[in-house]
This record gives sequence, structure tokens and C-alpha cells, in this order.
Amino acid sequence: MKNEIVKPDLPDYHIHTPLCGHAEGDVHEYKTAARSRGVTSLCFTDHAPTPDGYDPAHRMTMDQFPLYKSMVSETQTAEPPLVLFGIEADYYEGCENHLRSWLPEQNFDFVIGSVHFIDGWGFDNPSQRHVWDSVDVTGSWRRYFCLLKMLVDSGLFDAVGHFDLPKKFGYRPEKGDLREMALPVLDRMAELGIGLEINTSGLRKPVKECYPSAEILSWSFERCIPICFGSDAHKPQEIGFGFDLALDLALEAGYSHHFTSERRVKELKRLAA
Repeated sequence: MKNEIVKPDLPDYHIHTPLCGHAEGDVHEYKTAARSRGVTSLCFTDHAPTPDGYDPAHRMTMDQFPLYKSMVSETQTAEPPLVLFGIEADYYEGCENHLRSWLPEQNFDFVIGSVHFIDGWGFDNPSQRHVWDSVDVTGSWRRYFCLLKMLVDSGLFDAVGHFDLPKKFGYRPEKGDLREMALPVLDRMAELGIGLEINTSGLRKPVKECYPSAEILSWSFERCIPICFGSDAHKPQEIGFGFDLALDLALEAGYSHHFTSERRVKELKRLAA
């Protein structure tokens, strides 16, 4: 299948582990899969623990975090590919109180910021999909982008993950409304130097396309926002999934470089056409 081909020189910066409660496979299996699929480096970015009981079903506990750190460390050997230590930290109102001090203490290579809830509603959760049929779709998107703007304004994150995630089940605002909502967030990302993830997991979901859309990616390019690539893998066989399509999407938008990140410092690398 075309979307199973991995083009060279693309790192995968969005990978989960079983500690999140909804992934499978040993961390060493992920590394082996990355090597076999031509992924040059991988960054584990499991869901960050929280001390306040936020969404406990989909993340490790604070007590499990040392185990996560040691699991990743065990894979950081001289044998390629390069393994990086990251985290996907959800943004929700009040999270700054914990993250502002906790994130800098962990020596992460990369921190993804994501929004998965709109006022307590897990809008991308299949078990809560039915809620979309009874809400104001455009209003829900507007609230999502309000939260995304707060995420960016916090300055806590290196990149925004799956930027247009609310489209997962096919519920979308009008194009004019999308532009109105998205551009202020992208403008602020450009101002703060925050990156944008091209996340291929949407290809495995009902929407059947990457996050973000080609249109949003073109707006991002216009603002010189740096990009990275993530499969959002929850199984070893999903490493690098759809990266050929993601690379084409980036090139068509005008991008010639992507960024790598170590110790949370970005470095631009040329894309291999």
C-alpha cells in the first residue's frame, strides 16, 4: 500500500507506549520497526501524567513516569535509529500550574501540545462521537481554537499536535469560518517560534486525511512555521505510517525543510523530495 512506504530522512516525533492505556508493543519493538521502515529517528511522546486527575484513562500516573523515562532510556543505545525522549502534554485550563515547573525538570527533547477535550467533552473519542450530532459544529470548532490559542500563548510547547483534530469524524466548519479561527493561532505560533506537526494518524481514522489539511498547511508555510512529522503510533507497525503522503503534502505546500529537536532546540533539515 502506498501509505505504508516510508521515505528516507524523516524522523517520527509522535509515538506512544502501553503506559497510556491504549497502545500496545514493547518500546524495543517500536525501535526495531522504525529501523526496518527507514525512519531515521524516533521520539517517544506518550501522554503526560497529571497530578489533578485529568483524563486518567488515557495516560500514565505520576508514579509511572519514572518507568516511562527508564523504558525510553533503555532504547537509547548506539544502535540506530536515534531515540529521543519526549512527551505529549494536553492543554486544558489550569494545566499551566503543573506544567510550567514540571516540563523543564524532565530534560525532554521535544514537547507536543494537544487539545483533546472541549469543556469536558472528549470530542475525538469514538465513544463520544454521537455528541457531534447535537452540538453547534462551528461553535465547537470555535471553542477548540480558543483553547488552541491558549495552548500556544502559554509558551510551554515546542509544537502543536494534530492541529485540526475536530475533523476526525467528518464534522467541519465552513471554509471561511475555519480561516477566521485558524489564522490567529497560526500567527501566534509564528510569533513564538512554535512548530506544527504533520500528523498522519488521520489517515487511519474516519476522516482519511492528515492533520492538518493541505489548506491549513499552506497558511502555515506562508507564516514560515516549521514542521515536523508524527505517526501518532500506538502500535509498532504504525511507525512512519503515511509518511510518503505527508512528505508530498509538505512539498506541495512549499516546504523545503523540516525540523529536528534535541533538548528542545530545533534545527532545520532539508526535506528529501
